[in-house]
Amino acid sequence: MDTEIARAPFSVQPAEERALFDHGWLQTAHSFSFADYFDPSNLSWGALRVLNDDVVAPGRGFATHPHRDMEILTYVLEGELEHRDSLGNVGVVRAGGVQYLSAGTGLSHSEMNHSLEHPLHFVQMWVMPRAQNLEPRYGQVDFKESDRHNTWLAVASGRQGVEAPISIWQDATAFVARLDASRLTKTISAERFAFLFVASGEEVKFGTDVTLQAGDGVRIKGPFDFAVEGSGELILWDTPSLEQAIAKQ
Repeated sequence: MDTEIARAPFSVQPAEERALFDHGWLQTAHSFSFADYFDPSNLSWGALRVLNDDVVAPGRGFATHPHRDMEILTYVLEGELEHRDSLGNVGVVRAGGVQYLSAGTGLSHSEMNHSLEHPLHFVQMWVMPRAQNLEPRYGQVDFKESDRHNTWLAVASGRQGVEAPISIWQDATAFVARLDASRLTKTISAERFAFLFVASGEEVKFGTDVTLQAGDGVRIKGPFDFAVEGSGELILWDTPSLEQAIAKQ
């Protein structure tokens, strides 16, 4: 993927080219290497290590499992996500909300569909921290739809000068936006790596001649200015390069 991006400022990963798995209770699509899917040419994009698009059946979920040394952000698109962890935190994150878990020195947690009737749809993203063996922490923030309506809403950041309600241990920012027959622009600075993901929506135009559908992703290398237009739920990460991201580890 690095070779491709060297020849162009961006490349598109169509939804069907992700690693797709049907586990019955879980429908999941991996944009990067994860679990049973391993591709040495697709390990990360900048500091972004994981982006999984998951749909969980009613009453089902991920039993207690461990994490360490990773910044984990979960954006709920539909339904209710129930969280429990070894720090004693218990919470339910609803559609439009974001859950943050800094695994640090290590913790365990479970993620379940809180509803016994309706499916749960969320996107979980992992970002490499700027240092290892940090103190674990957890948080969740509920957002109104108007907060992200036709605007880039910074939901989590560790970048100097960027205000966001969730603080992460990396020079990176996660934005979300709900486009409603509208147009947004964004500038990606030199040496920065950005990943745009269409979480839902029928059609979103990227630039002047690229049409994106739900599940499509775009990998961008700065400096680059772009516009998106149409209707859909978008996620955008702006991160440092992999080398910069782990320089202090």
